[in-house]
Amino acid sequence: MSDLSNSPAADRNKQPILDVLNRILSEHGAALEIASGTGQHAAWFAAAMPQWIWQPTDADARMLPALASRVAEAALPTLRPPLLLDVMAPEWPSQGPAFTQEEKFDAIYCANMLHIAPWATCAALMQGAARHLLPGGLLITYGPYFEDEVPTVPSNLAFDEDLRARNPAWGIRRIEDVTAEANRSGLTLRERHAMPANNLLLVFGFQ
Repeated sequence: MSDLSNSPAADRNKQPILDVLNRILSEHGAALEIASGTGQHAAWFAAAMPQWIWQPTDADARMLPALASRVAEAALPTLRPPLLLDVMAPEWPSQGPAFTQEEKFDAIYCANMLHIAPWATCAALMQGAARHLLPGGLLITYGPYFEDEVPTVPSNLAFDEDLRARNPAWGIRRIEDVTAEANRSGLTLRERHAMPANNLLLVFGFQ
């Protein structure tokens, strides 16, 4: 039995997310994953999408050894070794050679980061996506969001309160605020997909 770190939530949501990815992405391409964490999503998506190259990353250097072990266990030719990448850094990745103009991505995927990071990471994510997406590429974010015209479920209100008690810089973000940051970087909200456990998958593309 594997002794790798395991997120029960990642195990629950990986297939519903994959179902949407299969609908919105082309048959082949290259994806950059931001905040890969345990690597469960990266390994699952890479196995299910063999025509896609998948590049996992994380901002926490302490996560990289476990993430590298997940990649090694998966033993998939399209799943690259993880890189250290902090969205706030002026160049991506944060260590090693920066991505070149020739090394852009068809998709950038970021799950469950915006609500457990300072708000400034949202603008940094949008700016970085605009730099590193190919024309026609998509930025895909997943997690809980507040929406002005949609009643908030009690569980998300409680979750937001818990996040802010743990760190005042954290908290569930408003879709309207996230979209405004995307617009400033030349991206627009293309699709909104309701997901299990009161989460949303948002798809942004170039304006």
